Amino acid sequence: MSDRQFIPIRIAVLTVSDTRTLADDKSGQTLVDRLTGDKHILADRKILPDERFMIADQLRAWCDDPEVDAVISTGGTGLTGRDVTVEAHRDVYEKEIDAFSTYFTMISADKIGTSAIQSRACGGVANGTYLFALPGSPGACKDGWDGILRHQLDYRHMPCNFVEIMPRLTEDQRRK
Repeated sequence: MSDRQFIPIRIAVLTVSDTRTLADDKSGQTLVDRLTGDKHILADRKILPDERFMIADQLRAWCDDPEVDAVISTGGTGLTGRDVTVEAHRDVYEKEIDAFSTYFTMISADKIGTSAIQSRACGGVANGTYLFALPGSPGACKDGWDGILRHQLDYRHMPCNFVEIMPRLTEDQRRK
């Protein structure tokens, strides 16, 4: 860490599931507990079914909301026919953060071995908002937050982090 002051960001959490409710959404709650425990702000929280257009529409709505800086979704990143979260994220991304997937797989492989290849965690940026898709287990949410997002969403993390470049994410949209 550095001498910089912490800057809380506003994070929305989306659980993608055909069966979960707020009462039994352990993965979404894991993310909420971790981000608020690290002093970030929960901007919004929703649960949606595994429907690509609904997921993409919600991501776009949050990207258009100035009160949301980042979105973390959980669920729907596997290989089954109903797993469409990654496709929905990619429908929205302007730029993909390719190394997010790679680094998440490395962290997962240390814990679950070759089973890590079944996850399609991904990250990207759209309209100045960070978007991350994590698998639908509490363990995967812990790994994604603790191993990557806790650090990259902390302005104090050095040598670089996502927060310090947030003001530049939409610089191509500014007038010259």
